Amino acid sequence: MTIRLPHGTYEPRAVPLALAPHGAAPTSRTVYSAAHVVADPYADVSSDGPAAVDWDATLAFRRHLWSHGLGVAEAMDTAQRGMGLDWSGASELIRRSAAEAKAAGGAIVCGAGTDQLPPGPATLAEVIAAYEEQLALVESSGSRAVLMASRALAAAARGPEDYLAAYGHLLRQAAEPVILHWLGPMFDPALDGYWGSTDLDAATATFLELIAAHPDKVDGVKVSLLDARREIGLRRRLPQGVRCYTGDDFHYPELIAGDDHGFSHALLGVFDPLGPLAAEAVRVLDSGDMQGFRALLDPTVELSRHLFEPPTRFYKTGVVLLAWLAGHQAHFTMVGGLQSARSLPHLSRAYELADRLGLFPDPLRAEARMKTFLALHGVDQ
Repeated sequence: MTIRLPHGTYEPRAVPLALAPHGAAPTSRTVYSAAHVVADPYADVSSDGPAAVDWDATLAFRRHLWSHGLGVAEAMDTAQRGMGLDWSGASELIRRSAAEAKAAGGAIVCGAGTDQLPPGPATLAEVIAAYEEQLALVESSGSRAVLMASRALAAAARGPEDYLAAYGHLLRQAAEPVILHWLGPMFDPALDGYWGSTDLDAATATFLELIAAHPDKVDGVKVSLLDARREIGLRRRLPQGVRCYTGDDFHYPELIAGDDHGFSHALLGVFDPLGPLAAEAVRVLDSGDMQGFRALLDPTVELSRHLFEPPTRFYKTGVVLLAWLAGHQAHFTMVGGLQSARSLPHLSRAYELADRLGLFPDPLRAEARMKTFLALHGVDQ
């Protein structure tokens, strides 16, 4: 059987990659998958209205990740924070997922930001108060917090000193160590100049100054700059005991593998579609088999680079397409109508690359769904 894609004819795999149906959590690295939300396709909502979430399917996907030994990074940008999922939906997601994690015995961290603020300028005090509200909710849910980069703080801060003041205040009152999230402008253009400078060396210096002042309140840092050299340089300068969680969806195999001076843990959006394969790869690394780890994970980079190609912030569309094709949800619909954010050729290539890796548990179902999707776009089979 073949399938006609916009860029040519492709012969899908007949069988998936052989992976264990479940697995223990990796031991040599801490690994979180940022997880997407499943929209409710029957909700009568507009693209700019409140998000309508299919809670059963959304929580089932988190149980899938936990069953393979991965932790879940909840209510992050992969869950469309600020791109379809507002604070009302995110707060409900945090409460439900944290309760589900407790029941399932799964690891979870949750994003705390400032997206409940109304549009328009905010004062630094208002930004801090918004962070405090979200941090309190995350901690009361029983989860550890990820302090997410804030559009409102980027707009309000006059320089590095305002970042140090805001984050310092939050770290002093955090009940448990948090993960600091540095999200680059390729993921969100409104975050350009974060940490008080568009000069990344200067921004890194401010970031490290904050961590050095509060090392006991920082579990780790998630770096999403798509710059392996800079991440390696940063992680070598972190205080003892502060982890580096790679958020680099272009270079994650080499960063997780590490070098003679250390390695990165992982908190990655691409581990949403790669979950079972990624978990197996890190368990192979646990055994000391670096070559086996790279043999499993290196071939996935082509798919990841495709999903995260510019405009990078729209990677969620490809992630959700692959979740539908893999059978984790019954439709290809996204909150905010974001299913329309990527082109037909882009999504078709994502299908082909994922199928070549053997990511679909049922390749025939994935092929049938992809053919339906193509037919709706005028590509006859």
